[in-house]
Amino acid sequence: MNRPLPAIDHDYLDETLLQLLAIPSPVGLTDAAVRYTASRFEALQIPYELTRRGAIRATLRGRESQPARAVVAHLDTLGAMVRNLKDNGRLGIVPIGHWSARFAEGSRLTIFTDHGQVRGTCLPLKSSGHAFGDEVDQLPVGWEHVEVRVDLPVSDRAGLEAAGMNVGDWIAFDPQPEILPNGYINSRYLDDKAAVAALLTACKAIRDHRLELPVDAHPLLTITEEVGSGASAALHGEIAEMVSLDIGIAAPGQNTSEHAATICVQDMTGPFDYHLTHKLIGLARDYDIPHRRDVFRFYRSDSAAAVEAGNDIRAALVGFGGDASHGQERTHRDALDALARLLVAYMTSEPVARRDVRSMGSLDGFTEQLRPEDMVVPSTPLPTPDEFLEGGNGGHAGGSERL
Repeated sequence: MNRPLPAIDHDYLDETLLQLLAIPSPVGLTDAAVRYTASRFEALQIPYELTRRGAIRATLRGRESQPARAVVAHLDTLGAMVRNLKDNGRLGIVPIGHWSARFAEGSRLTIFTDHGQVRGTCLPLKSSGHAFGDEVDQLPVGWEHVEVRVDLPVSDRAGLEAAGMNVGDWIAFDPQPEILPNGYINSRYLDDKAAVAALLTACKAIRDHRLELPVDAHPLLTITEEVGSGASAALHGEIAEMVSLDIGIAAPGQNTSEHAATICVQDMTGPFDYHLTHKLIGLARDYDIPHRRDVFRFYRSDSAAAVEAGNDIRAALVGFGGDASHGQERTHRDALDALARLLVAYMTSEPVARRDVRSMGSLDGFTEQLRPEDMVVPSTPLPTPDEFLEGGNGGHAGGSERL
């Protein structure tokens, strides 16, 4: 029988999430978020190291070092960049990452210049109803139809240049976080700072309760997931299993819930590893962790980047259920609690296959998906090729049954 999982420290989770959200970290401007997360590992006395650009590789030691596992979340977020300084004293912008300008309209933001920070607002090109009337509602949605109004007394390109603004300046949109007494959490960038907070909280539970890990587990924080590269680097060579953490998509037609962890079986890059995925499903069942299975059509994660980079690893994707991804996102504390508990269960469980300690090997210890006794077979013999050609048996073999 499995030993009970320790309680999750919700105060720590909330504090970590709010502090992470307060740190701007659009792709390419992630140093501050990296430094903060490193300090959280230091406080938990978990050793870590940084790559050249700032991805974090931490280590929770197990009884054995291999086959090691990685649990991956990303610190980078969406954002924007200055595309041009406009003659009307405003800024043309392009997105960092893939998201709709629909969610940028009306947002407060910060422009990071070479020498300081400037506040502003993202507005449609026609934003005043008193000036444009119904034309305000007729403007198309797109990045070419918005601009940034800076909070400085400028009215032309020369004024922007004098204020120190340049093409290529980074822009971070305000997250606007709000945690409600009923457990709902609203904010931009819950993708993926909520998952980072859940991962750190799971690490804290392992440390606080001195839980034993069978093999080394490596929390990994990446900094370029939103532009596709993510975990393509920074993996330890001995990693055999990798679980990516990200937002689960709660929307019409999806099976995800804001009150549960999501175990994604397939995204746009293809199915995830059968055995690792079903191990996570089994752990969720064994520990009575609320969870949903789902398939995402317009989605990729750190796992895809790692596999596409040539890493021969078992990969899976789990997340917290969230609404309005890449927009004004919302989740519930239930989902973050479920995700943190599932991570504790996973990191304290046995690896999928001890054979995975080697990158190459024989059939001994190799995994098995479909056993002969589980196979579905026809209830009557299959027709021969000649019978098919002659139209025998109607061209099919009738019903089937499970042995």
